[in-house]
Amino acid sequence: MVGEAFGTSAHARLIGRERNRSTPTRAAPLPALPNASDARTLAPMDLIASSDGRLRFGGEVFRCALGEGGVITGASKCEGDGASPIGVYRLRFGFYRADRGAAPETGLVMRPIAPDDGWCDAPHDPAYNRLVRLPYPASCETLTRDDELYDIVVVLDHNDHPPEPHRGSAIFLHCAKPDYPATKGCVALARSDLDAVLKRCRPETRLEIRA
Repeated sequence: MVGEAFGTSAHARLIGRERNRSTPTRAAPLPALPNASDARTLAPMDLIASSDGRLRFGGEVFRCALGEGGVITGASKCEGDGASPIGVYRLRFGFYRADRGAAPETGLVMRPIAPDDGWCDAPHDPAYNRLVRLPYPASCETLTRDDELYDIVVVLDHNDHPPEPHRGSAIFLHCAKPDYPATKGCVALARSDLDAVLKRCRPETRLEIRA
């Protein structure tokens, strides 16, 4: 069966904790986030991830992993470069592996990862940088992984309103491996630290990636 791309209506269903799995939708820009115009003005309870491998949040400091391609300007970000894009990003919503643990305590919208959840990374596909249903005809990654990286994963609003081809996809906040190896561009925290951070996150919380 050919997969389905989840656009605006699908993300709205996700926010409402519902998924209509019978009516295909085509990719479309996500709804605008509230107060997106002042996204560069950080509030005291926002997260700051720096290239020194530290994430600061509410007076606490956590070890984190960033991209294997380094930390670069958002304008320089390209698909597949493995770099973390400098900028300030909203936390859109998140997923968790219900077969590996309970939903994290958080003010963000979270839902269990379904076996056929994928994320499109094909730059010229209409569903680029969007949630899709597997199998999908274009290149994408599955959210159900054998390792622990996506046991909890939060979607950042990088290059999604609307997505621009080749400007990067699937920039997430997710779990780190024990030795904190570099990511493919995401921000990664130890599972226990990510749980602690998410308890204090709300829809207005933002994450800044700094050089």
